[in-house]
Amino acid sequence: MKKCIINLVLLTIAFAAGLMFGIVIHKNQCFPYEIIKIAYYRVHKYFKISGPWSIGIYEGSTPFDLSAPEDVSNPVLTGKNVVDIDASFVADPFMAFKDGKYYMFFEVLNRETNQGDIGYAESTDGIHWEYRKIVIDETFHLSYPNIFEWNDDYYLIPECHEDLSVRLYKAISFPEQWEYVGNLLTGYHYVDPSIYRDNEKWWLFVSTPDDDILNLYYSSDLMGEWKPHPKNPIVKFDKNIARPGGKVFTYNGCLYRLAQDDDPYYGIQVFAFEITELSEKSYAEKIVEKPVVNMTGKGWNAAGMHHVDLHKIGDKWIAAVDGRKK
Repeated sequence: MKKCIINLVLLTIAFAAGLMFGIVIHKNQCFPYEIIKIAYYRVHKYFKISGPWSIGIYEGSTPFDLSAPEDVSNPVLTGKNVVDIDASFVADPFMAFKDGKYYMFFEVLNRETNQGDIGYAESTDGIHWEYRKIVIDETFHLSYPNIFEWNDDYYLIPECHEDLSVRLYKAISFPEQWEYVGNLLTGYHYVDPSIYRDNEKWWLFVSTPDDDILNLYYSSDLMGEWKPHPKNPIVKFDKNIARPGGKVFTYNGCLYRLAQDDDPYYGIQVFAFEITELSEKSYAEKIVEKPVVNMTGKGWNAAGMHHVDLHKIGDKWIAAVDGRKK
């Protein structure tokens, strides 16, 4: 009995000491605060994503009537297509169209490191895709490789919130060679940065690791000073609509942003919001009631879809999407 009491007292002392140590680390953000924080976000991400995610192609006459075409065998890319690393899954696809060929950039989750890298695939018809290689690999997690063209050059902004930054890469030999140009934002866990240029300004939407906040930044120069919008957060404490789910796009003269639905669990469906006001002082939006994509209940995307990259090709819209089966 006496031994049990002594063990209980020692356990209580150890718990209290650990609690006080944790409070001191958190309050002063001293070593090993950043290590613990990064580990937490990696574990949080691992358990949040059920997966495995894979990539498919949808088409429609408008961005709001997308479906799987009969001549496409979805998913068009899975982790099994990746040949240069052991991949758990592929997700977050973004496309570019250059010289008559389709290019797709996406997250590849490395099974050995549990860290995302950026890989790419090619297609001549947008239907049949061939995986090529990993093109960006850092010491921290990468995902959501938002690619865009500006002044005849290709740029890419991946999510790299473990680096506490929004990083910009430039293609020095498209599509395989990319160089780090610099940071647009630093000092926080910026999630799924989604960039758009309108009215001679750059606009950047970013979420947080908790998926319930959406902030907006703007700049006159891509590599210039980025300012927070005075209406931030433009979405507050709402996991259904806060986190970006693909590129901002225009349709019939209107501007739309995409948002993934992460409640009651991660990656259920993707909504579109028409942006009705966008200036340095004002922001307003309204939801398009029908989801752009949704889980199907069977097959490769039975349990969820959380990303849409839309492109107008000829008289139809083609979208790179992702889904998970459980």
